[in-house]
Amino acid sequence: MVRAAVLPAVNAPLQVAEIDLPDPGPGQVRIKLAAAGVCHSDLSLSNGTLRQPVPAVLGHEGAGTVTAAGPGVTTVAPGDRVVLNWAPSCGDCHFCGLAEPWLCANAGAAANAPYATLAADGSALHPGLGTAAFAEETVVAAHAALPLPDGVPLTDAALLGCAVLTGWGAVHHSAAVRPGESVVVLGVGGVGLATLQAARIAGAGTIVAVDVSPGKEELARAAGATEFLVAGEDTAKRVRKLTGGVGADVAVECVGRADTIRTAWSATRRGGRTTVVGIGGQDQQVTFSALELFYFGRTLSGCVYGNSDPARDLPVVAGHVRSGALDLSALVTDRIGLDDIPAAFDAMVAGKGGRSLVVF
Repeated sequence: MVRAAVLPAVNAPLQVAEIDLPDPGPGQVRIKLAAAGVCHSDLSLSNGTLRQPVPAVLGHEGAGTVTAAGPGVTTVAPGDRVVLNWAPSCGDCHFCGLAEPWLCANAGAAANAPYATLAADGSALHPGLGTAAFAEETVVAAHAALPLPDGVPLTDAALLGCAVLTGWGAVHHSAAVRPGESVVVLGVGGVGLATLQAARIAGAGTIVAVDVSPGKEELARAAGATEFLVAGEDTAKRVRKLTGGVGADVAVECVGRADTIRTAWSATRRGGRTTVVGIGGQDQQVTFSALELFYFGRTLSGCVYGNSDPARDLPVVAGHVRSGALDLSALVTDRIGLDDIPAAFDAMVAGKGGRSLVVF
């Protein structure tokens, strides 16, 4: 039996319960989790902003050790340390054929099939985003378990599975930040902190962090921000003042709200690039005039999983962790247990702290 945080229904409180995991089948592995990050996407799954069959075990940012492998698995073996990949690409769909694995049409298929049962009554459970990391152990497809490069602490490596690859990719792939460019990051949560570190590693000049909470300043500056602003109606104007009066070369929005997306756009210079990482609801409508689209010549782009290929990017990011350029522990403000996940959800809603990390 395995303890897990179960979402019984959309908008229902999480319940820590015992579940029964099957032995790994063909192409599957069983993993003993070392840690799992509490991501805003988990909150979005729980409240229905993102679709997820229920009841489910949420959690998609995790790392652990393979304890068993099913028939046909050749990529990992028992004893291997791995990072969960919540969006494993199929390699066969249209988008994979375009070398855009982050848009894989089949990446989310595992979330739709039951993977375990509730010990109390045998009811079927679905794996949140296909990974179900809010549990002591999980069973996933082998291609959803990426070997962890040497020299990276296993517990903190959980952050690589979402926050870090997303922030890293937003800077290095989507926005393609060049040395000396100015960058503004809106939202200083786990992904925002990873984005600030990635911007610093990319050699950005002025790095402006923006958040509604003044208490985030110390975290932001430790991650690489050279300036910090408390969000307000004049945020874009203040960003322009800090960037020579023209606006930032790049804005990365990590909140997923219409007003912050609009602010990110307005804070960039003519010809600047705005990358939207935050996941907003369908009710969040952003408007632009036809004239400003022409006049400013800015680029606005969505960014899924940092536009990353995890198999390619994980070794690169791990190298920065080993060198000390990327500090995973700096993203974590709270190390918690399974029973503390609801409180971590509340903290995210309130805009408090960075990443909460469930440590098993």
